[in-house]
Amino acid sequence: MVYFWATLTYLVLLIIVGAWRSTVVKSQDDFMVAGRRLSANVLVGTLLATWIGSGSIIAGAGLAYEKGISAIWFDIGVWIAIVILYLIAGRVRKFAQYTVPDILEARYNRYARVLATIVTIIAYTAIVSYQFRAGGMVLNLVTGLPVDTGMVLTALFVIGYTMLAGMISVAYTDVVNGIIMILGLVIALPFMLNNINGWEGLSTALPASHLEPLGNMTLIEALGYTLPTLLLLLGESGMYQRFFSARDERTAKRAVVGWIFGTIFLETLIIVLGIVGHGLYSDIDPEMVILHSVKNSLPIAVGCLALAAIVAVIVSTADSFLLVPSTNFMRDIYQRFINPHASQQQMVHLSRVVVVILGIVAFLQLRFFESVLEMALYAYTMYGVAITPALLACFFWKRATTAGGVCSILGGMIVTLVWETAGQPLELPTVYPALSVSLSLLVVVSLLGAKPSRTQWQPFFEDALSD
Repeated sequence: MVYFWATLTYLVLLIIVGAWRSTVVKSQDDFMVAGRRLSANVLVGTLLATWIGSGSIIAGAGLAYEKGISAIWFDIGVWIAIVILYLIAGRVRKFAQYTVPDILEARYNRYARVLATIVTIIAYTAIVSYQFRAGGMVLNLVTGLPVDTGMVLTALFVIGYTMLAGMISVAYTDVVNGIIMILGLVIALPFMLNNINGWEGLSTALPASHLEPLGNMTLIEALGYTLPTLLLLLGESGMYQRFFSARDERTAKRAVVGWIFGTIFLETLIIVLGIVGHGLYSDIDPEMVILHSVKNSLPIAVGCLALAAIVAVIVSTADSFLLVPSTNFMRDIYQRFINPHASQQQMVHLSRVVVVILGIVAFLQLRFFESVLEMALYAYTMYGVAITPALLACFFWKRATTAGGVCSILGGMIVTLVWETAGQPLELPTVYPALSVSLSLLVVVSLLGAKPSRTQWQPFFEDALSD
């Protein structure tokens, strides 16, 4: 019951903060991009808390439990992606839009905007869906509630919380969530190591393959984990939306520096926790390893803090990934094509309705996947292969044409859906055929067409900082 009350208290505090911040939401800018006034410190917190979700704490830790240190391949793509994002963060903020489809229409055309919005809704509701699953697992652990009931309660909380104040509430509570997450996970590690007699005890308790760079995987299999995370983060709408929320271009670039160090530290820590958990418990559900360790290996006070960290992870990621497709629909479909003259008040009210609808869509997807890792790889691949090549071409390839960009988005989306539906023929991860088609269409179709005009690409290549 102590764990239950600790979790409940933490969630109530989040609701209070969300309700308080909702009083300052007056416009589309407030709801979607926090009035474009976030500081570097707040941006670091919200970038970190958004990315480190149940994809890391459940799927990543579960992969480390099963495969050992080679699970680092799941995270290497993320670290590379953040370094690349540093190069364009200032230019993205200078563009001062609201969504990734905004960028794609400016560089290509309205069809690119619509296709990108469809892809985002499909992929991001899947990501929200597995946050609901993770929440159900946590509530099952601390209260004994059936996992299905826990998923319903998690969905109700996340939808209601996101609906309150949009990016303003999400960004500021993410800072608190980030601090709790770091403290909880850092403090948990020495207690878990002590239970297995330190590093020496751990090394004797693990299979030999757990200490090898590739473990029992081939390089092709390892890259099958790296590429989806790399591609997702390079084009991840939530991160771009946070760049749009920065005070200015310099603030956006500074935030990325803190973000990369925090991400490398936390993702490495999660992998270590998963490996230590394998040494302690050799016959549990891999994706439950950190939850199981919290309940059985830590003193009550430390366990409560670690559990709060896990709740922080799930809530921060779920509300952020629910806000993005809601913003996309309102900005890129409703305001762009249905009601261009919608008032600020109409946009805020309807945005809240869309949050609820897409939250329900996310919940309904739970029955299509058996594990968090499976859902994560599908969602990462869908978004990464369809959006990222065309998006990066906006900032790095002047020769990319409208037809090339649109074909790339459409081709990546279709191949992902077909390959997943077919059950991944030849046991080849979906990312390989889907990325090959997306890149080929982008390059070949662009080179076959006339060069784009200077006015089409120039805004994307101007330096964001005058000095």
